[in-house]
Amino acid sequence: MKSNKNIFGALTTGALLVASAFASAAEADPAPITNRDESAAVPSVTVNATRRDASLQSVPIAVSVLDGDALNNANRTSIDTIVQEVPSVTFRQQGGNKDTTIFVRGIGTISTSPGVEPTVSTVVDSVVYARPGQATLDLLDIEHIEILRGPQGTLFGKNASSGVLNVIGRKSSQETTGFVDASWYEGNEKRVRAGVSGAINPGVAAASITGLYADYDGNIDNLHAGGGKLNGYDRKGVRARVDITPNKDLDIALIADYLRSNSSPSFTAYQSTAAAFSAGIAPVVAGPENRQVNVDLPSDIRDKNKGLSAQVDYRFNGYTLTSISAVRDWDNTQYTSTSAIGNAAEASRITTAFPATRDIGTVEFSQASQELRLASPKGDFADYVLGAFYLHGKDRESYQRIVNNGTAINAGRADYGVKSDSYSLFGESTLNFSPVWRAIAGARWTKDELSYDHQRTSTQTVAFAGVQPAVQNAGSTSEDGYSGRLGLQYDISRDVNTYVTYSRGYKGPAYNVFFNMLSRDTLALKPETSDSFEMGLKASAFDRKLTANLAVFSTKYDNYQANFYDTVAGTVVTRLINAGDVSTKGVELDINARPTRALTLTASLAYTDATIDNFNCPPAAAASCNLNGKPLPFSPKWKSFTRANYALPLENGLIVDLSADYSWQAKTQYDLFQSPDAIQGAYGVINAGIALSSPVGGWRVALVGKNLANKSYATNLVTSTGYVTRAVPRDDQRYFGITARKEF
Repeated sequence: MKSNKNIFGALTTGALLVASAFASAAEADPAPITNRDESAAVPSVTVNATRRDASLQSVPIAVSVLDGDALNNANRTSIDTIVQEVPSVTFRQQGGNKDTTIFVRGIGTISTSPGVEPTVSTVVDSVVYARPGQATLDLLDIEHIEILRGPQGTLFGKNASSGVLNVIGRKSSQETTGFVDASWYEGNEKRVRAGVSGAINPGVAAASITGLYADYDGNIDNLHAGGGKLNGYDRKGVRARVDITPNKDLDIALIADYLRSNSSPSFTAYQSTAAAFSAGIAPVVAGPENRQVNVDLPSDIRDKNKGLSAQVDYRFNGYTLTSISAVRDWDNTQYTSTSAIGNAAEASRITTAFPATRDIGTVEFSQASQELRLASPKGDFADYVLGAFYLHGKDRESYQRIVNNGTAINAGRADYGVKSDSYSLFGESTLNFSPVWRAIAGARWTKDELSYDHQRTSTQTVAFAGVQPAVQNAGSTSEDGYSGRLGLQYDISRDVNTYVTYSRGYKGPAYNVFFNMLSRDTLALKPETSDSFEMGLKASAFDRKLTANLAVFSTKYDNYQANFYDTVAGTVVTRLINAGDVSTKGVELDINARPTRALTLTASLAYTDATIDNFNCPPAAAASCNLNGKPLPFSPKWKSFTRANYALPLENGLIVDLSADYSWQAKTQYDLFQSPDAIQGAYGVINAGIALSSPVGGWRVALVGKNLANKSYATNLVTSTGYVTRAVPRDDQRYFGITARKEF
């Protein structure tokens, strides 16, 4: 503990020195400058991190903000691609959308079970998405994204014990406007969006609608006859919004969205130590830069995601009463394989050691939610937000596995489902003791009711590769939980403020409901709780030409819910368990500078030490549990992102934009059990672009280059007996594209 105290002592001293420097710069009388360009400043950003609009520089929360247009121009159009710009966030890519995981500060929940919540909450237009897979498809019409780091359970709910992705969509405009933008990238990736917005009844009602079509062949070659490309997608979607203001005290927003996606995600052979496996994938050769497979049944994943929401804001006597009602449906069908061989029709390539499998899974998920909030008038001694929240979720799934070992074909099927009801009361208040001193206090009570049913059939009475015998079971549980936040905030000067907070996080009980569920999985997992301390500094200087936000944090998690790998019938299976105690601590720094109107600089850096403190080894575990002191997976110690943009105005009124960005991360362990074969080495990715635009004509054309250094890397490495497979990202190799936009 002495070393940790020394680290945090040094960081505290450093934070105070930075604060002093910024305060001096902000308060000193600047020397007179002739023809000072007042517009050369970092733009002010408004966020909803405290459930009421406030300046990013004023909220006592570590928040990263990403602009929607900038993300689209950089071809970062889904959650898995935006993590390059936020050093505190990582993303686990797996076979399908329902298996993906978002990590904030090294903490995330890896599970395919519908009976467990994510650790990072996804909120889109104020609606909580109960399943993380609902939000991994595409960013259709986004104004900006806020990434709130650290436990946010007080205002955002129980599945926000590590952070929140708060996605803010565009509002309708009273002025009639429209746009069309299109892009094409090497690999035959195409994306077209078009939208219109305008008044239905001027001053009273406005509406907007945006449509999307996008497709991509993929960057993996299937060498099987007629195999073509894999790892691609095609998406079609629409979002419509109506904003109604009957009078000055009432706002109503009605939003409907629909998105359909087909994709073919594929893992490639990264490493092989088994001759039979190497022969089975031939002529493909396993390797770190392999982008080939040889399968006759490639992965095929289909999603439909749709929803309706209504937000009503009523203002009276300075108060604002907000109601958010929403329903959502998500259907997912997956045709995947647990084998990298996958040639179910070619028995000569299959062995009992490396059988071919075919998995067919369906998800039918629906949710209904209602939230009520009351926000007090601003400027009083006590500014507060009070609220109540209810969420009902219903999940029905089926999963079938067909196993061909070269001599026989066997199969198993499971039908299962989960129902959940969550009730919450919450409130948070800021007590303004003086113009420079404030205290923050908040609490949330949550009641969870969770039930499941599960039935599996099998062609065998004993376990065989990847399939357990027939079983039937059901269960239910109910828990009450509490979360909250306490803190102090002090303004050193007009442009420098500091804060220190304590947050209590809570993630509800869970059931490990999945295809190979066993009797040992019938017991409910205990809720996961966290205790987090954070100290932050937010400052601006030189007439806002420079802003810097610093956060130092330390969080401990009890009853951490994690997937433990076990071996049953010679096959690796997962067991969701209360793994014990883990912790994460580190430092985050975000800097924005605009020394001139033409030049914009951005830099972000995160140091994250996410560690297993005390691992609870389950009885009769087949895997090693000697994990104390080891790093948590998908948590690089260091990660950074830098960007530079230079806007050069031409004499004819056009503007040339030159931009470049560089993301880098240290080596990363992808396996909870510390396999040396699941370590991705340190790597960096360079992107650049050049654009020509006309502010008057409303058009923009850009040439974009991705991964200019042609650095191959993996977003996931999965170890199996005798081989390792890797997830291949879109920018695994260098590619170029062109984008164009016309506004009218």
